[in-house]
Amino acid sequence: MNKKLYVGNLAYSVTAEALQELFGTVGEVVSSTVISDRYSGRSKGFGFVEMATEELAQQAIETLNGHELDAREIKVAEAKPPRRDRSRRRDDWY
Repeated sequence: MNKKLYVGNLAYSVTAEALQELFGTVGEVVSSTVISDRYSGRSKGFGFVEMATEELAQQAIETLNGHELDAREIKVAEAKPPRRDRSRRRDDWY
């Protein structure tokens, strides 16, 4: 079963391809994305990598958390489920 990882503290120059290559040293990468601002297109400094198995994901966390990439010490952790919809305002509840 695939396991999604959060990758934080990325340099703005890091691409999804660079993440794919780095995490590929640990094992099979299913997908990789770097999150960008929808208006400027600039990286937000974090992304997600999906590993093929939970074992590979755990190995990637142990191996790559704290690893230096483009002169930044990256943070790797298990991705948390998305938050509930934040578009609703409190005023909508009345």
